[in-house]
Amino acid sequence: MKSNEGGFTLIELILVMVIIGILSGAVSLNISGRVTDANIARVQSDLRVYQTAIDLFQLDNNDQLPRSLNDLVGGRRNYVNEVKDDPWGNPYHYRAPGRNNRKYDLFSAGPDGQPGTDDDISVWSED
Repeated sequence: MKSNEGGFTLIELILVMVIIGILSGAVSLNISGRVTDANIARVQSDLRVYQTAIDLFQLDNNDQLPRSLNDLVGGRRNYVNEVKDDPWGNPYHYRAPGRNNRKYDLFSAGPDGQPGTDDDISVWSED
């Protein structure tokens, strides 16, 4: 006599688990590239905000540049609410005067956290 209880066989369960595993692997590979893109977009946005704040600071202070990004917080005028780290947990780099005859340099050291490498992200398009 055959029992029909309406359950799944072991083969069906294994097949469903394999399909779910394949789909989750494909999704995680797709998402990991998006996270990197999102981090780079955030850095570019942060750098534009700091660049604007530096320019406003300079206008308000007789063409003087801030000594550090922390000069943009508090003081006579609050140019930014806080100085944040980049998405990889490293501080943004600022130096005045900058290199290559620039007034200042402002950049993130990128995912590797090492300034001067190929993954640095700068406010200047040629860097």
